[in-house]
Amino acid sequence: MKSTSAFTSIGVIGGGAWGTALASLCASNGIPTTIWAREPEVVKAINARHENTEYLADVPLPKALKATESLGMAIENEAILFVVPAQFSRPTFAELRALAGENALPVALCSKGIERDTGLLMTEVLSAVWPEAIPAVLSGPSFARDVAMGLPTAVTLASADETIGQKWMATIGAPHFRPYLTDDLTGAELGGAVKNVLAIAAGVVAGRGMGESARAALIARGFAEFQKLGVALGAQAQTMAGLSGLGDLILTASSPQSRNMSLGIELGKGKSLDEALAGRNSVSEGVATAGAIHALAEKAGIDAPICSAVAELVSGRRTVDEIIAALLARPFTTEA
Repeated sequence: MKSTSAFTSIGVIGGGAWGTALASLCASNGIPTTIWAREPEVVKAINARHENTEYLADVPLPKALKATESLGMAIENEAILFVVPAQFSRPTFAELRALAGENALPVALCSKGIERDTGLLMTEVLSAVWPEAIPAVLSGPSFARDVAMGLPTAVTLASADETIGQKWMATIGAPHFRPYLTDDLTGAELGGAVKNVLAIAAGVVAGRGMGESARAALIARGFAEFQKLGVALGAQAQTMAGLSGLGDLILTASSPQSRNMSLGIELGKGKSLDEALAGRNSVSEGVATAGAIHALAEKAGIDAPICSAVAELVSGRRTVDEIIAALLARPFTTEA
């Protein structure tokens, strides 16, 4: 692969843990980086203390990293890392387009989810709201704290434009952060969305004390569900089995550090959804995405019992005990 220069400056839209970790990565690579956050306290802490005390406490950030409450200042950069939660992305895209003067800026989508009201992937929402933007997708097994602390991580970087994809690789790539390039945007973002739903299910298994064998079976059968769904929606099976698919699923469904798995653990212990969500300062995307995945699977004619079960659970239509009983009563069948 030929060598390509990095973007000259980066604006990171979203001051949560993942946005902060990516901003820290770019700044550490010597690229002028500005991170935008809605919360004044986050902006102040990053600029004054070089730490995001709200979302990524006790992790030192590069002194060169700048934070701002002005979306206009963030958009003045050559390219954008977009890390706003999926359900809040549409209005932010509209603001960015207006500020950018409808210019064709490269935008790497780093949020993992599907728009609940429309069932659209983030690339589809971006295309509808800001059609001039040049999309890429960054997805894969990566906890924000691990990345910010410089621990080894590998991710999928999807771009239909190889030159833009190589520029993104040169921008974010580091010895400890290894992006692998693909042109399969659908596969990369679908894997990132579905794994959050399956992680809730894995958490329920753990919270209910059903054992590691049950969790391993759930991960394997869940992977079979979203690989079938992905291929039906035009994704490549190879992407589904790669970092942004199986890799991200293994991480998110295996560690309570995952927001979605930890939520599922609380649900498995008998808490209501409201009780499980209380006190959290970060978004568990799987809650909003579960219904959208269920609808996509039904529309595509794909049997997705685990994802559908999570949708029923978070909507309150069925209890944990009812869902477990229904899944274990399903007829025996072939694995293929």
